[in-house]
Amino acid sequence: MKSLGTMFPDVTGSLFRKPATENYPEVRKAAPSQLRGLLHLKLSACTGCGLCAIDCPANAIQITMLDRKTRSFTFDYSVDRCTFCGQCLESCRQGALSMSSDEWELAAMDKAQFLMRIGDTRNVGTTVATTPENVPEEEKHS
Repeated sequence: MKSLGTMFPDVTGSLFRKPATENYPEVRKAAPSQLRGLLHLKLSACTGCGLCAIDCPANAIQITMLDRKTRSFTFDYSVDRCTFCGQCLESCRQGALSMSSDEWELAAMDKAQFLMRIGDTRNVGTTVATTPENVPEEEKHS
């Protein structure tokens, strides 16, 4: 344990210096341009191929194909699962995905804010309910 005499220079020195801490919520610094923040989808460029979802190590992306002919699908992004690794950007052949460098404060009190659903959400409930794994065995064979 340090004696009072050895701590005295540190204590008196800190009395005359500015604090090393920053007033974060009030004073914000600009984020680095290469920061990987919130994922954005350019829906017009996305084909719904699902390569981003397959390659996502955190399973943060799910694509539900509603109709292949009309390219109708939903893109579900779970922000709370995302590790912001950028693998989805590398996997996307169409360049439809990007990560924002200025949207990185992603704390929230409600978990519902962490699920982002993009695309045609009108028929998701009926399509998901009738996928082969959700249909009872007696209806599969009829």
